[in-house]
Amino acid sequence: MTERTSGAPVEQRKNGLDRRISDELAANMNEGWDDTERDDLKPIAQAAHTARRRAELSARFPGERLVVPAGRLAVRANDTYYRFRPSSDYVYLTGDQTENGVLVLEPLDAGGHTATAYVLPRSDRENGEFWLSARGELWDGRRNSLGENAQLLGLPCADVRALPQALRESTGPVRVLRGYDTVTEDALTDKVTAERDEELRVFLSEMRRIKDDFEIADLRFACEATARGFEDVVRVLDKAQATSERYIEGTFFLRARVEGNDVGYASICASGPHATTIHWVRNDGPVRPGDLLLLDAGVETRNLYTADITRTLPVSGRFTPLQRKIYDAVYEAQEAGIAVVKPGAGYRECHLEAQRVLAEHLVSWGLLGDLSVDKVLELGLQRRWTMHGTGHMLGLDVHDCAAARTEMYVQGTLEPGMVLTVEPGLYFQADDLTVPEEYRGIGVRIEDDILVTESGNENLSRSLPRRSAEVETWMAGLGA
Repeated sequence: MTERTSGAPVEQRKNGLDRRISDELAANMNEGWDDTERDDLKPIAQAAHTARRRAELSARFPGERLVVPAGRLAVRANDTYYRFRPSSDYVYLTGDQTENGVLVLEPLDAGGHTATAYVLPRSDRENGEFWLSARGELWDGRRNSLGENAQLLGLPCADVRALPQALRESTGPVRVLRGYDTVTEDALTDKVTAERDEELRVFLSEMRRIKDDFEIADLRFACEATARGFEDVVRVLDKAQATSERYIEGTFFLRARVEGNDVGYASICASGPHATTIHWVRNDGPVRPGDLLLLDAGVETRNLYTADITRTLPVSGRFTPLQRKIYDAVYEAQEAGIAVVKPGAGYRECHLEAQRVLAEHLVSWGLLGDLSVDKVLELGLQRRWTMHGTGHMLGLDVHDCAAARTEMYVQGTLEPGMVLTVEPGLYFQADDLTVPEEYRGIGVRIEDDILVTESGNENLSRSLPRRSAEVETWMAGLGA
């Protein structure tokens, strides 16, 4: 009897029940397996786009080695892991979604770079890894071979397990995208600087500001799938009232997993006063007739682009007069914000327009004394109830392009191909003594995903109604 057959050691569970392996079992497990190698695979749909993106990255950093990791599995508890989601920049440049992957752009003497995706190969059958290791293919599922990945991604692939040593032995300038793979970073610890690596991170973020045709199509589908998820929720509001906000969260999650990869972010299923908490993701409260439900959720597609849509819905199917008044004010603010989204407009303009409309309503309701709207905006007093910015960029990340320079983002100018959210809101906290009692505990946000076009904008999430009367009609048609 032996602990393992031959080759490199295979890590097994400490308290596995059958740690000793007979030579006969080892021989048996190494035999009788069909050849499943596929040699007729077609490149993934975005392969041409990822090649163009890599060329743009190459041109920005001539003569330098560039290292962009996908990341590694994160432990959830002991030996169980969170569902893997690769770094957005790695996906943007390769289209690959597997853990441990690393893209390396190697500089050429004649200029440009050669790109290689370092990924995990098929499980080793010589040493029994494929069935002995907890990460082996008989446990976790078949992986693509290096050749199969090369066909799919449209670029050479190599064994990532050899990469750390190769990076340690490498010479010349190098930059790495930090924060995703400590093994890769440790191999480069004496070769990189934080300042140079930050320049890489910023450039990658700014590359993603303008979406190409593939990205726009994926975002459009994400919005369509998300709209169907909102319809699912409306149809089960009676069950949510009998249980809790968790029923809403679970209902939307089912749509996200069926049509996409996952939710793009933790769904906000905020009923009643929970709607006044901007990022309410506990989703464990009651859903009561007469209250409003603020649902902020997005389907992440199988290519990992996410929608980000919010609707505020009357649980009973109809707004009360006060709820309608507040809702219509937010709707007017959103309309004003969307109207200024066009090429050449300042990124901040939609926020400023929406904030002005909200301030006008707050003043007209007598919540700010005798101050003028201009004075309120000058002092920012409306922010007690508006709280957040009116939008952000959207794409592979729900808050996309976050590392971009300020002058290229919030102080920048809108260009065709940008996608951003427009999402004003009003939130009256349950303990806010500065507003009439009937306002307290009401929160309203309306959010849509807006594509900047050559001539103006397109609301990618327009299939979901926004006007208060249309919301009521839509909900009634779904049985709410």
